[in-house]
Amino acid sequence: MKIGILGGGQLGRMLLQAAANYVVETHLMEKDPDCPAAHLCHHFTLGDIQDFDAVYAFGKGLDALTIEIESVNVDALEKLESEGVKIYPKPSAIRTIKNKVTQKEFYRHHQIPTADFVITENLAELAKHTAFLPAVHKIGQGGYDGKGVSVLNDERDMGNGFDAPAVLEKKVSIKKELAIIVAMNAFGESVIYPPAEMIFDPVWNLLDYQISPAILPEKILWKAEAIAQRVVRELNSPGLFAIELFVDENEEVLVNETAPRVHNSGHHTIEANYSSQYDMLWRIMLGYPLGNPDPILPAAIVNILGAADFSGDARYEGLLEVLQMDNVFVHLYGKKKTKPGRKMGHVTILHKEYTDLTYKANKIKHLLQVKA
Repeated sequence: MKIGILGGGQLGRMLLQAAANYVVETHLMEKDPDCPAAHLCHHFTLGDIQDFDAVYAFGKGLDALTIEIESVNVDALEKLESEGVKIYPKPSAIRTIKNKVTQKEFYRHHQIPTADFVITENLAELAKHTAFLPAVHKIGQGGYDGKGVSVLNDERDMGNGFDAPAVLEKKVSIKKELAIIVAMNAFGESVIYPPAEMIFDPVWNLLDYQISPAILPEKILWKAEAIAQRVVRELNSPGLFAIELFVDENEEVLVNETAPRVHNSGHHTIEANYSSQYDMLWRIMLGYPLGNPDPILPAAIVNILGAADFSGDARYEGLLEVLQMDNVFVHLYGKKKTKPGRKMGHVTILHKEYTDLTYKANKIKHLLQVKA
């Protein structure tokens, strides 16, 4: 089979690494010839994944297509789908998810628990909702990795909102943040990965480190898994989905966001689970049986972010010390340039003791620095 990937970042890179286990001809399109995934595919196409003509021309000779980022031209994917190219996930699911406005309305329509919200079209309309504060303003389209999100605690913060269609979401008193990956094949069969608990960097608003499987009361675990599976069933599409959830102080479980692709919260599955999220997606696209999502050992992930105040050619401090640690796996994304907060890699830690995972995660976070 000839299968294409739209987007050549670190997710595309790890997806292509997993493809080496199968007989498949891989194609990739990205506008940066030096992107992390470029040298790992069989065929690289220079092009803009948001351009209709470029996406259509890239996909029309392929058997199937997938994405590593939502900001793709969905119109082109719909045309390709109508001509027989299989798209994972379906363009209808990508269209629903890629805009936070339609995504939140999807949850409301299907009675999926999520934080209360209102839709605002511009700053003038936002100003009418001061009674809704404290809240979080999320731009409808174009936000990523913490960008396009503004916390509005009171009227003084209203100028920090977005003068574009956006979601004003009631601020939730968060006890835990979880991510659950669900995989579904073309026959509607699905498997679910154990939830991961995510701890975010308060400065960059990016994932700092995470632990999986998350330690949860049974009642919350069942509720979170049921909600995640329902999101995927209602999207009615084969593919791999990451559902991010909040557990609030009242132990209610609410959907925050959904990603229709492999996800940062599933990096640990490469070493920690019998079938990684990347292997699982290839199984779905190639029509093979779904893999085993069970954990081999508990795991932690530490994101390697570009250090503050450093921009330029990447230099890794503390790398040799980290590589000497037991049950620690370093993944560098091959990005030549670093800048503050840029995702440059991740480290996975395996151990049966959760205290050891947390200890090593914090040690690695301070030891491994990306400077210039």
